[in-house]
Parts: sequence; structure tokens; C-alpha cells
Amino acid sequence: MIMDFVIRLLTAGILGAIIGLEREYRAKEAGYRTHFLVSLGSALIMIISQHGFGEVLGETGVGLDPSRIAAQVVTGIGFIGAGTIILNKQIVRGLTTAAGIWATSGIGLCIGAGMYTLGFSATALTLIGLELLSRVFKNFGLRSFAIEFSTRSRSLLNDIPTAFAGRDFIIISYQMNEKRCDGETVYSISMVIKSKRREEEADIIAYLNSFEEITIHKVE
Repeated sequence: MIMDFVIRLLTAGILGAIIGLEREYRAKEAGYRTHFLVSLGSALIMIISQHGFGEVLGETGVGLDPSRIAAQVVTGIGFIGAGTIILNKQIVRGLTTAAGIWATSGIGLCIGAGMYTLGFSATALTLIGLELLSRVFKNFGLRSFAIEFSTRSRSLLNDIPTAFAGRDFIIISYQMNEKRCDGETVYSISMVIKSKRREEEADIIAYLNSFEEITIHKVE
């Protein structure tokens, strides 16, 4: 029985790490170590929930709901998932990683319960959802870009947003701050735009570089 539990823990950890490797490859917030620990911990909690109270079951008036501890994983894992979600200037990042961690916890619970087929199937489907769907539907939806640049030319403050709108970009937010530097006014602009084209970052940089008055600070 102990060896079976160890095999369950090992299997759960490996499946979690496989999902984490995909996130690591894409330089996401939670990588293979996080997913390994989430899946391993979920399997351990499921095993304890199912088999950890055998000694007291024979006592008078003692009952056991084997789902009561494992159920806490579903809500508890939300704290880890929330930690991977970042909201920066109206761009939300980390939602897919948070959902992946949540799914990984479910895989760990499956393996901990001895449901190997379901656990392997869920792992395969999770990887399909993370990789294959992003390739198949890469031309659907919009990608957000955060742009920060500065200029000393006041005329560009209106020209740049107009030009981006004319290039089929959707401007989500536009913020401008001004400060004095070496006796001149410097305008710092932060924009969030959306585009349907996935490989647009290089074009954005090239377009902004075409203005000699602009200094680019960030495009991501």
C-alpha cells in the first residue's frame, strides 16, 4: 500500500512538471517546480483524505467524509493562482497560468485517488489546451501591447494616437505626463493598444523609431 502511495505521488509530480515545462518554455510566472509541487501536494492531500484516518474509523460515533480535506484544494489553490495574475495598466497577465495551476491541482487529486487514466487524460488535454489551441486560433482574438516613450515635440502627442488608430490598432488607454528637463518640456506617454496580428511588436518598434523626436522606453 505504501509503495502504491509513493507511485501515486511520483506520477502526480511528473504530470504536473510536464505541464509546468510548457509554462517555463513560455517564460510564464509559474514553471515546472510550481506545477510539480501543486500536483504532488494535491495527490498527497487526496491520499490523506482517503486513507489517513483508518485508525479512528472503528471508534463509536466516528464517521468519515473522504472528500472533506481534498475539497479544500479546490478553494485553497486559488490563492496561488491569484498570485500569478498581474494587472498592469489595464493589461491582465497570468490568467492562463493560474488556470493551468488549478487544472494541475485537479490532476494531482485524480492521481492521489488512484484514477490514473483520468489523470493522464487530463494532462494530455491540458497540454492541448495550452499549446495546440494557441496555434490553431492564433489569428483570433486580440493581443495587448504596453508602450512607453518620451518626446520633446508637443505636436506628436496627437499625431501618434491618430497614426496608431489608422493602422488598425485599438487604443485602450493613453496617459501623458510632462516634466522639465534641461530647460525643456519632456512628454512621457504610456499607451495600451490591441492588435489582431500576433507578431506586431517589431513593427511597432520600427514605426516609433521612424520618429527622430521619440525615445522608446518599453514595448511589451
